[in-house]
Amino acid sequence: MSHSSPETLALEARQELEGLLKRTTPLTPKERIAITAQEMPTQDPAVRRRNVQEVALGYTPEQARLESMRCLQCRNAPCVQGCPVRIDIPGFLKAAADGDFQGACSIIKKNSLLPAVCGRVCPQETQCQEHCTVGKALKSVDKAVSIGRVERFVADLERESGSAVAPTIKPATGKKVAVIGTGPASITVAADVRREGHQVVMFEAFHKPGGVLVYGIPEFRLPKAIVQKEIDALTGMGVELKTNFVIGRTRKLKALIEEDGFDAVFIGTGAGLPKFMNIEGENLVGVFSANEYLTRANLMKAYDFERADTPISRPGRVAVLGGGNVAMDAARTAVRLGAEEVHIIYRRTEVEMPARIEELAHAKEEGVIFHLLENAKRLIGDKDGCVTALECLRYELGEPDASGRRRPVEVKGSEFIREIDAVIVAIGNDSNPLIPRTTDGLQTTKWGNIIVDETGKTSIDRVYAGGDIVLGAATVILAMGEGRRAAASINERLK
Repeated sequence: MSHSSPETLALEARQELEGLLKRTTPLTPKERIAITAQEMPTQDPAVRRRNVQEVALGYTPEQARLESMRCLQCRNAPCVQGCPVRIDIPGFLKAAADGDFQGACSIIKKNSLLPAVCGRVCPQETQCQEHCTVGKALKSVDKAVSIGRVERFVADLERESGSAVAPTIKPATGKKVAVIGTGPASITVAADVRREGHQVVMFEAFHKPGGVLVYGIPEFRLPKAIVQKEIDALTGMGVELKTNFVIGRTRKLKALIEEDGFDAVFIGTGAGLPKFMNIEGENLVGVFSANEYLTRANLMKAYDFERADTPISRPGRVAVLGGGNVAMDAARTAVRLGAEEVHIIYRRTEVEMPARIEELAHAKEEGVIFHLLENAKRLIGDKDGCVTALECLRYELGEPDASGRRRPVEVKGSEFIREIDAVIVAIGNDSNPLIPRTTDGLQTTKWGNIIVDETGKTSIDRVYAGGDIVLGAATVILAMGEGRRAAASINERLK
């Protein structure tokens, strides 16, 4: 990634836009493709290593307009087909290109309730932008129209200007809906159901709402004030929020319907059960799941050493096992907590890494060291039971597996030792098992995901589910799509 200063990027965009606005004839497709793809201004890597402020600084108005002008306004809109919630992408980009940023945000919000969130954390390069005609013409998804960055800009502008319009709430119906969890799927359900005039109560196990948006995604990628603003919008609509309330423990799910008078229940408890490798030494002191590590840092602000008293390990040499976004988040958090060395250990190559391209680039810029075609075989500890090293194996790639990625094959006899002070295991999550285990008749897959029909309904009458508890660990926008489908079914039933 190049690193022109934000000031330079702003000046160049302003000059290019001024030239285009002087034209008296419409831009041709060829001329649109020739417009400079707008680089996202970011904090300098050397500076951001020592703070938790957002890395990406956002577009200027001129950059947002220029990037939007690159859209060809294709009649078949292939980008929309790549969007899980079918946002009118050409429509909002045209509004933004014309300088109507409020109109652009309004178009997005017809289908997506969380544009400021999705614009930051959704993998556009494998969804809408993967299908972009501009990217295909330039033979690189990196050169596609930066749909997510424009989405982020118009959403931020609306929030910062205070111009957001509260949704209309229909007259009270007397019906009551319980929403379990407060992550993206649950936020979507709560808003859509409340709009129809039904009473909505959200139950959150933690002391703060927001789900994975709060405990899983670091501040430097998604500022928590943005998530809180969305929660505030829900409570402003009349949604009731109960924190420190664990369904399955504090109250059983069926009691919500049979005793508490709820007419429908939505389960959106996510995928919060960390996976481990089941290798020797995983119980040593200094070995963490990425969930625990990130929850301490994000939700409990362990990075704020002056004002928070949350304990968190601050070792010198950290190894992170995994190659997804969670692994990158854990590694980059360890950098900010003062680790001298942070190592990513991944058994495939960078091509197969599921992490976003931008996340990989940012991690490298911040000094994270990548060890590819390697994996931990066992963890080694000292006499006090603290981890001191990894025994690793080298790998090579074989034939593609069920995921379509080439299968890693260990190289026999390639064991070697890597000294380390802490290990963070970030190899994925399973669905939260508490509600299925405490609810008779709730059908799940062998992996623990709740089974739903095409409407989002579970095997229990009046109980619906969506998001990661159904899909397994997925994206924010996919969870929102699940929530929107379930909400429509709940509203139809309660008519």
